[in-house]
Amino acid sequence: MLKKLLVACFVVLGFFAIAGNVKAQEMYFCESVSSDGYPNGESSVFNISSNGGYLDVLVKIPYNLNCSSVRFEIYRNGDYDNTIYLDSKNDWVWFYKQITFYKSGTYQIYCIDCNEATLASGTLTIQFN
Repeated sequence: MLKKLLVACFVVLGFFAIAGNVKAQEMYFCESVSSDGYPNGESSVFNISSNGGYLDVLVKIPYNLNCSSVRFEIYRNGDYDNTIYLDSKNDWVWFYKQITFYKSGTYQIYCIDCNEATLASGTLTIQFN
């Protein structure tokens, strides 16, 4: 009995050790992206003029992309709004796309790879100045 309990404890501890080292995919909304892939002016709320405004959507993944393109599916206030495509390279572990917004609202953005897997997603609020 003690042996089984010890084995179970090691299994659980091993799981936590592995889980602690796993990096998740991340999506950032920011004013710009540095040359080494870090967001500048990161936020989940942006103010734009009534003529529109843009921001960068940065995606970081813990492995090589292995795709020649990705797409950003954009939903505004729960309804489909737009899809934007980005040509990519197989060895990318981070990338970004500058996206222009013309309407205020709450946006859900999904980055989807060439295998139809969702790489990352995020929620963003756009407000008029």
